[in-house]
Amino acid sequence: MRLGLQVPNFTWEGGHSRTSDHLRAIALRAEEAGMSSIWFMDHFFQISMVGPAEEDMLEGWTTLGFVAGITSRISLGTMVTGVTYRNPAHLAKIATTLDVLSKGRAYLGIGAAWNEEEHSGYGFTFPPLRERFERLEEALQIVHQMWRDDDAPFHGQHYTLERPLNHPQPLHAPHPPILIGGSGEQKTLRLVAKYADACNLFGRAGPEVIAHKLSVLREHCEREHRNYDDIEKTVLLPANLTRDGHDGSTTPGQFLALLEPLAELGVSHVITSFRNVTSEEPFSLVRDDIIPALG
Repeated sequence: MRLGLQVPNFTWEGGHSRTSDHLRAIALRAEEAGMSSIWFMDHFFQISMVGPAEEDMLEGWTTLGFVAGITSRISLGTMVTGVTYRNPAHLAKIATTLDVLSKGRAYLGIGAAWNEEEHSGYGFTFPPLRERFERLEEALQIVHQMWRDDDAPFHGQHYTLERPLNHPQPLHAPHPPILIGGSGEQKTLRLVAKYADACNLFGRAGPEVIAHKLSVLREHCEREHRNYDDIEKTVLLPANLTRDGHDGSTTPGQFLALLEPLAELGVSHVITSFRNVTSEEPFSLVRDDIIPALG
């Protein structure tokens, strides 16, 4: 099992004049600790599950570019890009650029989008859910076509591209992994089976729910004639990691106990976030206690 890091919060000591210093330290500590990936949300306001909308929020793809320039091994992705925020051909170009400049370390994390407050705040159209999923499927088709180096016209219901040229092509072969976020059984997991290289489920839902979602994914794979084992199973599982578990925090042993049933279900990539992410402590625990146990 691999361990990744999501950074969902940028409200740190010293204010935004220190943001780049903190982020540099976080990215380098994650890589040096042996973490496999680093992820940023693709939001423009802070989301309500984390804090008030007015809290600091960096643009995700720009932030990935910053981290790409100071690291050399860790994979880079958004958790996840809303399909309504960018023209899909432009998004494919952005992800390709990140992959080329990071020497093949990019993921494309994508989903149907949900935060209506951001859309109205920035003037983005927020279509009904059905249309957002239609747009997501067309976007996935466009990205696959561009990453096949096919610049033939694309005429869909929502997007029309006369020449989706994409040079250079990504370095990651055959293309950067596409991760679709969400666990909807009828639409999201069907799109994972048909178009994606990875799914992302919520670890807090518990092993029984995750087992059910993966069984649904397996059924979709059978209908799409897709090898279920080819899809990377990732889970989002935040933790407040400390050595002694003070104030209700999580010890390395407790965290590993949470990972064991996920590994038995075939989850191969757990993406965590640390409430104490600007501290060295969680990264030293990852390096010394968690990564060695994961093998």
